[in-house]
Amino acid sequence: MKFYKPNFWKKKYYNIYSLILLPISIVIQFLFFIQKRIITPKKFNIPVICVGNIYIGGTGKTPLTLELYNILKSMNKNPAIVKKFYKNHYDEIELIKQNVGNLFLNSSRKKAMDEVQNKNFDVAILDDGYQDCSIKKDLKILCFNEKQLIGNGHTIPSGPLREKLSSIKKSQIVVINGNENKNFENKLKKIFKDINIFYSRYISEIPKEFNNKKFLAFAGIGNPENFFDTLREYGLNVTKSKIFPDHYSYKKNEIENLLDLANKNKLDLITTEKDHYRLKKLGFNINYLKIKVQIEKKDKFEKLIKSYI
Repeated sequence: MKFYKPNFWKKKYYNIYSLILLPISIVIQFLFFIQKRIITPKKFNIPVICVGNIYIGGTGKTPLTLELYNILKSMNKNPAIVKKFYKNHYDEIELIKQNVGNLFLNSSRKKAMDEVQNKNFDVAILDDGYQDCSIKKDLKILCFNEKQLIGNGHTIPSGPLREKLSSIKKSQIVVINGNENKNFENKLKKIFKDINIFYSRYISEIPKEFNNKKFLAFAGIGNPENFFDTLREYGLNVTKSKIFPDHYSYKKNEIENLLDLANKNKLDLITTEKDHYRLKKLGFNINYLKIKVQIEKKDKFEKLIKSYI
């Protein structure tokens, strides 16, 4: 399924499109409210940490999940990552498998958690699942990206939010990827004064051979513009860029066309690590930028995590 985020999701106030879609948003939120009331979450015998979001896609959940996995390993824990199985999420699945392993997939997160609990793991990390009512979470971490935050502030389809911002009351930690934003911090604190707010940023080691090249960058992720900005922040010369939908299933001829376009303009292709795994299935080995998350005030973050496990 192709899905591009509409531009009106980015605007701060209501416009004609969000107003037209508002009744549907109200119905969806009402159904979600009913769902939360009728489903009893299952409590597991091991701590469950959920890394989720309310803004649809591109908030850095998976990189933070990987960093959290490494943090727990450094605490001599034996963590497992749980992810709901979606056929078109092959990229995220391979990214986790290649970096850490110990990944449990199922169309039901609860069934995946049953498997984790029955094996020799002492903590589970849910990559996504903030809105999953079937599992009792011991710690909830909510992710935002500083460049998008909450978009127009409305819920789908009127806006990009899965839930209203007030849902942060369910979480204990917010991680904002990007620069400090005191106005947003204050907005969160007004809703939930005890929320713990941390910042993170993407870090990468740029291969030397990238330095003197000009690139055609492309990406099929939640917020591809953020990826292009990251490339430029690291000093890479991005001359052209191409956006595809999140978790896009590339066709061989599309990549061949991109290669032709790059050759005609004397450019090199570059993409994300997630896209790299999708392209590898098609037999293409395209340059990609490998990133990981660096958490500011990491000692404080780790101490807080430890208190919940």
